Amino acid sequence: MSSTILIVDDDPIQRRLLDSMMSRLGYGTRVCEGGEQALALLTGPEADTIDLVILDLVMPNLDGMGVLSRLRQAGKAVPVIVQTAHGSIETVINAMRAGAADFVVKPVGAERLAVSIKNALRTEALEDEIRRINRHVQGTLTFKDLVTRSPEMARVIRLGERAAKSNIPVLLEGESGVGKELLARAIQGSSERRGRPFVTVNCGAIPDNLVESILFGHEKGAFTGATERHVGKFVEANGGTLFLDEVGDLPLDAQVKLLRAIQEGEVDPVGGRKTVKVDVRLISATNANLIEAVKQGRFREDLFYRLNVFPITIPPLRARREDVVDLARRFMARFAAEEGKRLRGLSAEAAALLASYPWPGNVRQLENTVFRAVVLCDGDELTLDEFPQIAAQVDGFEVRMPPAPPPIVPASVYSMPPTQPQPPRLVDDYAAHGAAFAAAPQPPIELRDPSRIALLDENGDVRTLAALEEEAIRFALGHYRSHMTEMARKLGIGRSTLYRKLKELGLDDSDEQAENAAA
Repeated sequence: MSSTILIVDDDPIQRRLLDSMMSRLGYGTRVCEGGEQALALLTGPEADTIDLVILDLVMPNLDGMGVLSRLRQAGKAVPVIVQTAHGSIETVINAMRAGAADFVVKPVGAERLAVSIKNALRTEALEDEIRRINRHVQGTLTFKDLVTRSPEMARVIRLGERAAKSNIPVLLEGESGVGKELLARAIQGSSERRGRPFVTVNCGAIPDNLVESILFGHEKGAFTGATERHVGKFVEANGGTLFLDEVGDLPLDAQVKLLRAIQEGEVDPVGGRKTVKVDVRLISATNANLIEAVKQGRFREDLFYRLNVFPITIPPLRARREDVVDLARRFMARFAAEEGKRLRGLSAEAAALLASYPWPGNVRQLENTVFRAVVLCDGDELTLDEFPQIAAQVDGFEVRMPPAPPPIVPASVYSMPPTQPQPPRLVDDYAAHGAAFAAAPQPPIELRDPSRIALLDENGDVRTLAALEEEAIRFALGHYRSHMTEMARKLGIGRSTLYRKLKELGLDDSDEQAENAAA
């Protein structure tokens, strides 16, 4: 889904011109005739659907400066590009101080406005990512930091907000890469435990013999290798939240102790003499069907009902395509900043491509795909050229790969025995004959390692020792540039023997002259 731009202007002709211009640039639009109407939209329930505002400064009743002032008072951070027919320096300074992202003078060209929009969206996306990362580190991430326009995700967020109001155990279900940990952090950041420890345990990555020690801790000397005391993840998360990722991978014996820890609020460290009381909010996550695991005896039924008190199913990215472009833009802003590249945004074609792809790896795959595209990009925006693997799998999008250079054939191919047909010299002939050469059928070319000697002849029989020796001498002659001393030493024969063999092969005259020249 493309970005939505709100056009605020009292001039109907100007509104139509901007509306048409935004449509050609690939953006969605909303239109308001005045400042009051725009302010009601930007502070109402539909405010999150607006990505950017193009605001006229001179309007009756509530003018552009008044809208900027009201937006700042309401704490709205939507980027605003102001425009007016009178672009004095004082007006520009006042508008920028009031919170405008950019300033343009009427009539503005499409190219100038497109650059301004991309810069504003990129800056806003980067600022959002920075705020989200800071809250992530501080444990204060909230549901407002989750990027979504999807009704399915809106339902998930409503459930998460209700779960955050209590300490009820939550089970997050969904495919790998949909963002279960991010939702878990938002639940904590919106609860009374915000800012307290958030401890993550990947249950599928713990060896079976260490699960109990890692979760519940151990005393020094409790087992071989226990050289010091370890408190365990439950104690680390005391007062905060414990997030058990891939909880379905826990072994059965650890599931028994986990059940007791949840029910009693206390853990038994390995080798410990007394239990330890803990106050932990438990959030679990799985990408497996736990009910099926219970039926197969791989997961305890009583533990399942203790974890599955408040289940939340997160839809895959293909079920919420409205979020793809927003996510991609935020990933692009972050990675561009990390890589030191000045990228303004996504092209309309690239945005349409990303929104059309099913994303089997979900948000994690999208993030890595955008990372690769940012590294490969040489321009000022991401285009189809940076997503060739994705374009190849989506109908209606042309895979634009850079043309491969003409093949360079090793010199050994041109040194074939005279009895074999010589292949054309591709580089020279291509330059000489152009398209006619490319269209003509070419004989197959076998690229050979110049240091390899064939042991079989054309009939498939083993070649004679004399033939192999001759080929070895011919190769050494070219490889060592007719330097007789070096050739004899490397071949393991005396110089006199080498001269004799060269004479038998009819190579002695040229070689003697070369040797004398080298001497």
